[in-house]
Amino acid sequence: MEMSQYLEVFIEESREHIQSLNENVLLLEKSPDDLQIVNEIFRSAHTLKGMSATMGYEDLANLTHKMENVLDAIRNGKLSVTPDIIDVIFTAVDHLEAMVESVANGGDGKMDVSGTIARLEAAEQGSAGEKKAEKEASAATAEKAETEEDEFDQYEQAVIVQSEEQGYSCYQFTVTLRSDCLLKAARVFMVFDILEKCGEIIHSDPPADQLEEEQFDNEFKVTLISKEDREEIRQKICKVSEIEDVKASTVTLSKPESGQHLETAEPEKPAAEEKKQAAPDIAEKHPQKQKHTTKTIRVNIERLDNLLNLFEELVIDRGRLEQIAKEVNHPELNETVERMSRISGDLQTIILNMRMVPVETVFNRFPRLVRQLARELHKKMDLDIIGAETELDRTVIDEIGDPLVHLIRNSCDHGIEQPEERKRAGKPETGTITLKAYHSGNHVFIEIEDDGAGINREKVLEKAIEKGIVKKEEAGSLTDSQIYNLIFESGFSTADHVSDISGRGVGLDVVKSTIQSLGGSISVHSAEGRGSVFTIQLPLTLSIISVMLVEIGTEKYAVPLSSIVETAIIKKDEILKAHHQKVIDFRGKVVPLVFLNEIFEVPDAKQNDEYVSVLIVRKGEKLAAFVVDAFIGQQEIVLKSLGNYLTNVFAISGATILGNGQVALIIDSNALIK
Repeated sequence: MEMSQYLEVFIEESREHIQSLNENVLLLEKSPDDLQIVNEIFRSAHTLKGMSATMGYEDLANLTHKMENVLDAIRNGKLSVTPDIIDVIFTAVDHLEAMVESVANGGDGKMDVSGTIARLEAAEQGSAGEKKAEKEASAATAEKAETEEDEFDQYEQAVIVQSEEQGYSCYQFTVTLRSDCLLKAARVFMVFDILEKCGEIIHSDPPADQLEEEQFDNEFKVTLISKEDREEIRQKICKVSEIEDVKASTVTLSKPESGQHLETAEPEKPAAEEKKQAAPDIAEKHPQKQKHTTKTIRVNIERLDNLLNLFEELVIDRGRLEQIAKEVNHPELNETVERMSRISGDLQTIILNMRMVPVETVFNRFPRLVRQLARELHKKMDLDIIGAETELDRTVIDEIGDPLVHLIRNSCDHGIEQPEERKRAGKPETGTITLKAYHSGNHVFIEIEDDGAGINREKVLEKAIEKGIVKKEEAGSLTDSQIYNLIFESGFSTADHVSDISGRGVGLDVVKSTIQSLGGSISVHSAEGRGSVFTIQLPLTLSIISVMLVEIGTEKYAVPLSSIVETAIIKKDEILKAHHQKVIDFRGKVVPLVFLNEIFEVPDAKQNDEYVSVLIVRKGEKLAAFVVDAFIGQQEIVLKSLGNYLTNVFAISGATILGNGQVALIIDSNALIK
């Protein structure tokens, strides 16, 4: 059997099982007597073992087999769940993940895991082993199969009767897989795929969700309504590899209320010789009960990137068309361009949604991290996750993982106190870290909150003065919020001891620069003795953004709408001077003026004698007023990088091509607000 065609399926499925193992082993530690969790872990390990053996990855299969033995001893009551047992299972899962990633990167999946296997064997303590467990499980399943009746519910009975009245036939196919079949879910999928093309599936025994999870021996039944010939359908099923036998029968019902009467055909011959078939994507497209069918497909991310690039070109041409339509002012052209703009707007929404990924993919790794840190730091900590279903653009998701790891490690090390300290302060011994994600407008907010000691205001200020970040004479005028946000400055650390976890004077400044490079911002609020909240604000997507186009001299610039508070036109005599800096009074606040023509050295800036056009922009709590010559208007633009030759241009984050073919530079307002 040619294995390369199954490789992508194997890697995706393996990653999902490893994630499931990580999550369920954590749950097992909290509920050591819950056999349902043990069975869930056992099922993931067993499937992973079968897939690895089929693909020829012996080290993977061997390690998973040893894990199964330990899990079997736990579920048979021969081994109790202790932190040490959990540690050794986690170590095994880490090795499994490393081997799967080795395969994904083109390696052979081999690894020396003899030490971990020895620890697993020591933990096993003479367990009866996997074979006995498998025999018991299969015996129990066989017994269950004998006692359960294959019945149709009222809905299904009504469908069968109505279908017969309309000239359809109802068939039941009993499919038996070979005993050595390892990718059972793949075979089930292939059978369902064939049957879906022939008619409508109304029932399966076991139900579809159990078939997906491979919770059946080697036999399953599917009931189909179709106009095609029963024998022809049976022959199609027989062509699927690793199927031993297919029996077909016709189902007839007299009335919806009455019991069903099965008219069974003679058993057919066993399936024909195996044929090589490409395994479809069983991770995403599972058989569903056909009352409500959702079909999904996995798409390579490069194809989505190409699709977005092509659409970005379309957005640029859309802008050009809109401009031409305005100049020509032809009714039919205007109408067509307007309709095209509306359709391309809907298309843009669909494409951007296709790239959205739940933050759960990043959040999933953190419960394990917090458990590990709690053991290393001898603290008691829980992690609560809220809003894991919140979606972000894939490019943002790829970058946000490391900053979040830094912040959670920081909360565990600096935030949560030792259990004795918490008791003295009248708090519960177990500290809580809350990781929350939610949408607000065009942004996603991620909050990391802890109920720990909070940030020591005086200590932060003292360190900031010592490092030269703040001058002593300025210290008195700083607000609490400004002082707390000093911890994001480069080289800042209040740790008294350097550890592997934090306190090397790096980390939070890196976090800040990473988040700003994504067009986001980060701030911290703290109450001493009560805890801290780190708030990250991120754009939903990075490629197509809304901007305000402005004119400076003959040049056009774009300022992202997300950072603009409002636009204003002020009289020149309203401009004041403070500390050698031109400022304006904006709603009772002193706001400094930033003359963009001076910063970008634009010649021939149009100077109005009486009025000045300004954009009020915000960065955190700071405001600034950008002085421009004129406002052009709001527009959706495609953000293009400046390329490798222009990497560090001050206050410019990229460029865009406007409808008339002119290039407009995109201003990084964060860099201009100091």
